[in-house]
Amino acid sequence: MFSKEESRLLRQEFWTSFGKSFPRKWVLYDTKLKGLSFKFHFDNKKALVALDLEDNLENRIKYWEKLLALKSILLEEYLPEAIYEEEFFLDNHKEISRIYMPLEQKVSIHNKNTWRDVMEFFNTNMSLFEAFFEEYKEIIES
Repeated sequence: MFSKEESRLLRQEFWTSFGKSFPRKWVLYDTKLKGLSFKFHFDNKKALVALDLEDNLENRIKYWEKLLALKSILLEEYLPEAIYEEEFFLDNHKEISRIYMPLEQKVSIHNKNTWRDVMEFFNTNMSLFEAFFEEYKEIIES
C-alpha cells in the first residue's frame, strides 16, 4: 500500500514523465466547445482516453447527436474499440456522456513497469481522437 503522499508523488512523476516523453500540446479542455473536453485517465486499475460531454443537458444532447452521427467514421477510421456511453456516471455521481477508449491491459499508476505501455497508449489513441475531432469539429459544433 502507498500512503496518500507516496501515491500523489507517483502520479506527479508519471505525468511529468509522460510530458517529457511525448512533448506536445494536447487539446484536452481547449476544444472551444463548451462542455466538451478530452481527458486522460490513469489510476491503480485502468487507463483510458475519453471525450466527455459535461455541459447542461441541452448542449450534451446536441453534441451527442452529432457524435452519434459520426460514430461509424470514428470506429472505422480512427478508434475501432471506442465505446459510446450516453449516460456515464463519474465517481462523484455526476452524469455525463462519454466516448472512451480503454487500455485492455492490467495497469496501475503505482506500477512503474506499466507506465511505458500507458504512455504509448495515450500518445497513439489521444492523437487519433484529436485528429478525428479536428477533421469533424465544424460538424460537431454546427
